[in-house]
Amino acid sequence: MAERAGAGRWRTSAALRPLVTEIWAWRTAAGPPGTHQGVAGGHLTVILCVDGAVELLRKPDPGRGPGRFTASAAGLHSVPAVIATGAPQAGLQLALTWRGARALLGVPAAELAGDVVDLADLWPGVGSLLDRLHAVPTWAGRCALLDEHLCRIADRRAAGSGPPAEIGRAWDRLVATGGTARVAELAADVGWSPRHLGERLRRETGLGTKTAARVIRFERACSLLRRADRPALADVAAVCGFADQQHLAREFRALAGTTAGAWLAEHPDGLAVSPA
Repeated sequence: MAERAGAGRWRTSAALRPLVTEIWAWRTAAGPPGTHQGVAGGHLTVILCVDGAVELLRKPDPGRGPGRFTASAAGLHSVPAVIATGAPQAGLQLALTWRGARALLGVPAAELAGDVVDLADLWPGVGSLLDRLHAVPTWAGRCALLDEHLCRIADRRAAGSGPPAEIGRAWDRLVATGGTARVAELAADVGWSPRHLGERLRRETGLGTKTAARVIRFERACSLLRRADRPALADVAAVCGFADQQHLAREFRALAGTTAGAWLAEHPDGLAVSPA
């Protein structure tokens, strides 16, 4: 899901980075009612509100129904979510890897695919954590507190069993190639058939191989467009392996529910507040 207009971006500590790539600190002022698109990508999303709540008008899987959350976890998805805007809000948003789902939420990412759930169902003590975060006066302090909290959870669950190594190898190869690796090559690399790889990847992450490649490629394009020295759309399309700029435009419609221009207009600056 997409990041919210906010106060900054925190690069997580090195030990946590395989599980959580970054934390966004965000705040939105009161404004006219509207909607925000939760775009597809290669990370799960965890949101912890210190003020207000997130009102989800449509989950990526519309059959799941809407919801209102002060703390939530969203799985991987290839259809955008729709979030209400207008009410003042503030909070922290985590970008979890599929490995982070197992290590920090205690479930395979596939169990959350297309859904958004109350984080209290996965973290029974989340109410106490929200109180502690609210009591900290600075965003940097809140991010540091959350980073430490996540490290403790990861340490407690480090001995748990995980998926076959082939799943991690295939996913890491997709990320390394920006989602451009061919399915047949991935399957050959791990010693599985393309069909078996797709089934096992879906069982762990909630996405089949082709869909995973698609959202990873799109996420890379969005990351390039977030840069201060933002390349032109045509250049982003070429670098990320899209056929042309129109192909990228179609993917924005399909995976973000909006145009690239509209997405860029609402995107935060995301100034880094990472630890030393």
